[in-house]
Amino acid sequence: MSKFFNESAEPAIGIIGGSGLYDIEGVEEREEIAMDTPFGAPSDVILGGRLAGRRVFFLPRHGRGHRILPSELNHRANLWALRALGVRWVICVTAVGSLKEEYAPRDIVLPDQYFDRTSRREFHTFFGQGIVAHVGFSDPVSEGLRGLLRGVCEEQGRTVHDRGTYVNMDGPAFSTRAESLANRQLRFDVIGMTNLPEAKLAREAEMALATLAMITDYDCWKVEEEPVNAQTVIGHLNANAAAAKAILAEVVGRIPKVPDWPEHRALDMALVTDKSLWPAETVERLRPILGRFL
Repeated sequence: MSKFFNESAEPAIGIIGGSGLYDIEGVEEREEIAMDTPFGAPSDVILGGRLAGRRVFFLPRHGRGHRILPSELNHRANLWALRALGVRWVICVTAVGSLKEEYAPRDIVLPDQYFDRTSRREFHTFFGQGIVAHVGFSDPVSEGLRGLLRGVCEEQGRTVHDRGTYVNMDGPAFSTRAESLANRQLRFDVIGMTNLPEAKLAREAEMALATLAMITDYDCWKVEEEPVNAQTVIGHLNANAAAAKAILAEVVGRIPKVPDWPEHRALDMALVTDKSLWPAETVERLRPILGRFL
C-alpha cells in the first residue's frame, strides 16, 4: 500500500482542483498515477510531472467529468495519496458562494479560517484504531502559502480578498435562504462543501495548505439575485478555472524547496498514545504520515 512512499524524495507540491478545474496545462514529464490507499481509492488518477521546475501532483477533487458528489468524496484517500507521493504543500482550488455584498462572482477569497457544519467528522481524521492524535487547528491555513498566493493574485491584477471564514456545509443541495441568512449573521465570508476536511487532513499529514476560493454566486441570501443553481454558475466556473491556472503557473515556482514551516511539524505536540502501544497495522497504514517518528 505504500510502494509510492519515499521519505527522501524531492518534496512535492499538491494541487487539488475544484469544480471546472480537471487538468493543468504546462505540466512537463507528465505521468498518470493510479493509486489505492488504506482508506480506499482517491477521486481519480493523479497527474504527476513538473511545473515551473517543481515536482507537482494534481488531483481533480470530483473526478474528471465531475462524477463525485461532495458528500461522496473520500478525503482521506485523496490526502493520503498526495502525502505518500511526497507532497508537503497543498493548494486547493474550490468554488464557493459569497456571503458578502462586496465579494462578487469571479472574485477570489483567500480564507484563513473555517467553520464546520459537516456531519461526518469521523472521516476527517487519519487517526484512531489505536493511535490518538489531536492536532492544533486554531490557525488552519498556512500563512506562508496563503501569502504567496496573495502576492501572485495582486501582481496579476485580480480582485482578491485577503483572509475570511469559509463555512463548510455537507451538500449536495445548496443552502436554504434561512441557512444563508444565518451564516451572514455570523459574519462568515464564503460557503462551500469540500475544503475543511482537506485542511484538517493536510494538517494531520504535516502538509502546508492554502486555498483559492473562487466565487461563483451569492448563495441565496441576496433576494434581488437569482438563487444559486448549477446552471447559473457554469460561466463563472470556466472563468475561475482559467484564473486559477494562471495563478498556479506562477506561484508554484515561488514555494520553498525545504519543508520547514510550522505546518511541517504539526504532529510534534499532537500525538497522545505512547509509541510503545501503537498497533503495527495502524502504524503501517499511517507510514507516510508517521514516517519521521518510526
